[in-house]
Amino acid sequence: MPSVLPDGEPAPEDGTLPAEALAGAAGRPLGFYAHVPYCATRCGYCDFNTYTASELRGTSRDDYAATFAEEVRLARKVLGDDPREVETVFFGGGTPTLLPAADLGRMLAAIRSEFGLAADAEVTTEANPESVDPAYLAELREAGFNRISFGMQSAREHVLRVLDRTHTPGRPEACVAEARAAGFAHVNLDLIYGTPGETDDDWRASLAAALGAGPDHVSAYALIVEEGTQLARRIRRGEVPPTDDDVHADRYLIAEEALSAAGMEWYEVSNWAEAAGGAGARCRHNELYWTGADWWGAGPGAHSHVGGVRWWNVKHPGPYASALAAGRSPAAGREVLTEEDRRVERILLELRLSAGCPVSLLRPAGAEAAARAVGDGLLEGGPWEEGRLVLTLRGRLLADGVVRDLVD
Repeated sequence: MPSVLPDGEPAPEDGTLPAEALAGAAGRPLGFYAHVPYCATRCGYCDFNTYTASELRGTSRDDYAATFAEEVRLARKVLGDDPREVETVFFGGGTPTLLPAADLGRMLAAIRSEFGLAADAEVTTEANPESVDPAYLAELREAGFNRISFGMQSAREHVLRVLDRTHTPGRPEACVAEARAAGFAHVNLDLIYGTPGETDDDWRASLAAALGAGPDHVSAYALIVEEGTQLARRIRRGEVPPTDDDVHADRYLIAEEALSAAGMEWYEVSNWAEAAGGAGARCRHNELYWTGADWWGAGPGAHSHVGGVRWWNVKHPGPYASALAAGRSPAAGREVLTEEDRRVERILLELRLSAGCPVSLLRPAGAEAAARAVGDGLLEGGPWEEGRLVLTLRGRLLADGVVRDLVD
């Protein structure tokens, strides 16, 4: 089952935010995350807040677009006369494309109606390669989607089997061509490395297949085995070997070499975008997360952040819909971040970016650790002298450890 929600204080039933959270909002970007919590099957490695048909307990996804629109209207009420148009929208899950394209279009239309979309708004949906076809993609494009992210994970069938992925090898690459034909300006392929049984050659073949399809963005994530997942149970029973940090490091280096040779540049530790496209090929919505901007997360289990206040919705679609039907916020809890919380989070998140984070965020102990990291080849020397902390390639491999030293 999906992981548990974090601890926090009770959230107001009407969703009201502290006045200080809304202060200065007009000067910050605003994004929307739309969580679609449905999957045809549960992948063995996944602990996301998703539900198969047997887990819905009397709720129907047929009504989801209308329920989602209720939360968008709540967001408009909570944010009041906030003048901002939405700059980015990201539909994630789950599998958003299990819903009819018309439903995704209605959900986007609700955001457009209540807030407006910026003229250059980035509108993304995740998609399972087996859940779309050219007609579906054309309908999404007509509704206003201009970026799409396909879950490829691997080009090798035996690796997909370990992950319990159901798509056919080669289908994600075909989807890229279909999305381009439908008019999508930006296409991403998601890859996972370090799956038990995957070899270096398997990983190289996956990278080659992904790049050969011609996306302008590739995300590559190390497999994390979460407790409570089917994969964790299989590893515990000895059916498949455990993951290996050294293997993950080797695979990351392989990815960096292949992707940079193909004209892509890293801009976040796990994300590469076509260099020729400048910043335009980057996922602007994810950059909102990494730079601490504002976003409203709508849907069961979705997380939001506005002006230093973070909250999260109840997880199951049933209670989520019931709360909105009763005129209540579906928030299960929230936390108001202190200045120290926000300082630490800025280091944690911004350091993952190729732009890095300001040295001025560091306390004296952290500054000393940063100087050592420069000497150890974990942080770039040039940016350090200019007042910024930027990870080297070796530093990216050890990013978590670097951050731990810097936040002291």
